Amino acid sequence: MFNWLKHRTAGHSLVVLCVILFLTFLDNTIVSVVLGNVQSSLAAGVQDLQWIVDAYMLAFAVFMLFGGTLGDILGRKKVMLSGVSLFVIGSIISMLAGSVDILIVGRAIMGLGAAASEPGTLSMIRHIYPDSHARSRALGVWAAVSGIALAFGPIIGGIIIGFTSWRGVFAFGAIFGAIALIAGWLYLPESSDRQGRKLDLLGLAAGGASISTASVAVIVGENDGYGSPHIITLFVLAALFMVAFIIIELHRKDPVLPLAFFRKLRFSIANAVAFSTNFGIFAVFFFVALYLEFIAGFSGYKIALSFISMTAAIVVSAILAGRIYTFARTIPLVVLGALIAGSGTLILRQIISPTVSVNALSWSLALTGVGFGILLVTMTSSVLNIVSPERSGMAASTVNTFRELGGVFGVAVLGAIVNAQLTGGMVSKLKALKLPTNFQSFVIYAITHGGHTPQNLHVSIAELASHAALVNNVTAAAYDAFGNGLRIALYISGALLLFTAAVSVVLYLLKQSRQAETLAEQKAALN
Repeated sequence: MFNWLKHRTAGHSLVVLCVILFLTFLDNTIVSVVLGNVQSSLAAGVQDLQWIVDAYMLAFAVFMLFGGTLGDILGRKKVMLSGVSLFVIGSIISMLAGSVDILIVGRAIMGLGAAASEPGTLSMIRHIYPDSHARSRALGVWAAVSGIALAFGPIIGGIIIGFTSWRGVFAFGAIFGAIALIAGWLYLPESSDRQGRKLDLLGLAAGGASISTASVAVIVGENDGYGSPHIITLFVLAALFMVAFIIIELHRKDPVLPLAFFRKLRFSIANAVAFSTNFGIFAVFFFVALYLEFIAGFSGYKIALSFISMTAAIVVSAILAGRIYTFARTIPLVVLGALIAGSGTLILRQIISPTVSVNALSWSLALTGVGFGILLVTMTSSVLNIVSPERSGMAASTVNTFRELGGVFGVAVLGAIVNAQLTGGMVSKLKALKLPTNFQSFVIYAITHGGHTPQNLHVSIAELASHAALVNNVTAAAYDAFGNGLRIALYISGALLLFTAAVSVVLYLLKQSRQAETLAEQKAALN
């Protein structure tokens, strides 16, 4: 081996781990600013765009806990680098995709690779830093990087698309991933804890089936109707799979998700916060980015510029929260972060419009970013301090699974609302104008597919010209409907964050009350 490899240090290993962590979390949000370009290039519909985002997060969420266990058994470095390799392969497939379906497959492979590589980034820290104080500092860096990566996604994506097309984003992922793969092979040590560990394949299958069927039902139900028999069947199956998952996990010696963790109040709150935080983050990154591109006419550069303030706010607040957490209580920080993030989201809802300026966006996004930065660091640090070091990988994977699920259902649920507002508003408008049925279908498809026209519907140039004024009116109505849908999505996200803050306060006060009662009873018994 090269002589300089003998000088490998814990610091080098931590840098590599953070690069891999940054890469996997970056791809949650980097595609948000290129979706409009994907839509116009591949004739993708709104539902297709949701799957392009959710395919990555769904695979990431479903297999993350499994990836952590696999690393413990087979070797963390081995599994991690295999995951990075999968990520690179998925990036290349996505970059070369000639259709929406191939792009979605590529994104799912990237998510599978992320699920295999991300858990090891945390569990390796325990072995690289045996000293508790040094490990605490390393964990703080890890928590900050995981939040910062989400914030940098729209900025990096906006810069790349300014030079190339959406394919450049995936080329970036492939190159970045290849560099991380080489660095990991050179600098990371191997470690494993095989004794007593088993793969909970049954639990993984039940949990994955529940999440997947629920996601499919939410997204497909937008067009097929949530009262359709097959959609209702999917929701019922999701519930049954979840019941099966809980039963399986309660009877496993080495479950993929230790439900006993949730008996601790701080752990349960941290995971609830993880879900609601990413739910809110993707309302901003996914839908606001789409709105700015389609309705406000922002370029990729301008979108990136708008999100810089949010990124800076997340970075600064994450660093400060990491320092404050060492002497502050978890619940007050969670409440503070949720209140700020929720308020910022609701303010953003009020100012968003087709003529919104970068300055107006910047300060509202910055406020939101402060709250998200506090939450991202606090929830991760909390779970890591609750459990023993040997369970830190499992605990962090659990909270990150809930983060990904928040993103999955945020895009799915809020996307259903936005899409319903968009298509519903157009249908009613078109019917009121008494346009021919074939022309109605033509207009709806064109607006929801980036200007592309359906192959099986034919409208003559003369007919198109005769309805030009009406088309302009309908397009304006569609833009209004999109704006209404976005405002509803932001309202739900902001309300969920404020609700999370309120519930955290109530649970904390109830716990304090119970502890006071127990202490009083003990004193009475002594007297």
